[in-house]
Amino acid sequence: MKKWFLLLMTTLLLTALAACGKETPLPTPIPSSATEETVVEPTAEATEPTEPAPAETPTLPPPLIITPTAASTPITAEETAADEPVVLMTAADFGDNRNPLTGELVEALEDLAQRPLAIKISNSPPGQVRPQSGLNDAAIIVEHLAEGAVTRLTGIFYGNWPEKVGPVRSARLIDLELPAMYDAGLAYSGASVGVSQRLFSSDFRPRIIRSNTAGYYRSGEENRDIEHTLYVNPTGLHDTLAERDLNTPPNFNTVMAFASEPPENGEPATHLTIDYIWEVVEWKYDEENGRYNRWADGEPIYDANDGEQAHTANIIIITPYHVQDANICEQASKEGECLALSVQIQLWGSGPGILMRDGQQFPIFWHREGRYDLLTFSDGAGNPVPLQIGNTWFQIVPNWRGYEKAVVIE
Repeated sequence: MKKWFLLLMTTLLLTALAACGKETPLPTPIPSSATEETVVEPTAEATEPTEPAPAETPTLPPPLIITPTAASTPITAEETAADEPVVLMTAADFGDNRNPLTGELVEALEDLAQRPLAIKISNSPPGQVRPQSGLNDAAIIVEHLAEGAVTRLTGIFYGNWPEKVGPVRSARLIDLELPAMYDAGLAYSGASVGVSQRLFSSDFRPRIIRSNTAGYYRSGEENRDIEHTLYVNPTGLHDTLAERDLNTPPNFNTVMAFASEPPENGEPATHLTIDYIWEVVEWKYDEENGRYNRWADGEPIYDANDGEQAHTANIIIITPYHVQDANICEQASKEGECLALSVQIQLWGSGPGILMRDGQQFPIFWHREGRYDLLTFSDGAGNPVPLQIGNTWFQIVPNWRGYEKAVVIE
């Protein structure tokens, strides 16, 4: 399987490099009165990388080239009873008491009557931000590049509302997509000028919850720099949305499939390693509780809310196109030189990936044809591939040179 995935990564890289020589049409921008910068809107045809519009007055250096350097919660009996398997393939299968993002039963139906929240969670530097709060409470967590080789997390919270999530950090270009997908409010600590202009020109602008509104607070931790002490209480964020008449149930355009029994023909997958260059992420399968536990740089990662190791029922590895935007600098030197450009992660169209669940791996294709669609998954014949009931971590890996051997599954 290692060879299969390395071949997949190599194929994706060659495809990306070949695409760089093609002329591709610019995507349709979202209308804006606040800025002339192009905002990429996904379309069904957007399966090859598209280039951001060039800056009118180039003042930044060329795009960077990344060069590499040498106790969980068990699945409930209701969800796994062999004589009563749970299969959720259509919206009707969920009824009114299952979470569409996890497939789990929800005791308090009012928890599903509130809007999902997309919350930016810091992942660097480790000594300042860990343990993070809320990792095990999120329905979905997306790990993605922030800039350079550093990753950031976006937690999608729905149906399970912890009291504390964070530390909260700034938004990136990927946050033009995630709130649209999950019909969510967006909570973050700030953004670069270019990203801010695009966020506030987006179709979900009314759902942006800025850090000067209800729901944000400083933890006062003396062992952390102040920028790593900002947290949110989802109840306060919902109060802010309610003041705008926006704390309403979500409308999901597509359906994620779930099943308590895994698909057939899976291959063993009990250990995942991803080398993000600045950090090595590991997931190790715990057969006793059917969850994967998270490690980083050889150390277990914990959730400060419950004291448990960060864990997940599903891991989805995908390698969408990553395009650096010469219009937006995310990190600059004191002299004003741009050290890291903003990265547009093109989460639209479709592409190959891998699903890990139940100690097994399955080749999949991910799909997002419409702007307001969730990511959905199929096999090579186009049949839906179900996730295990429970939470999901998306590991988004760049398709850049230097990441060809980043993913190892054992």
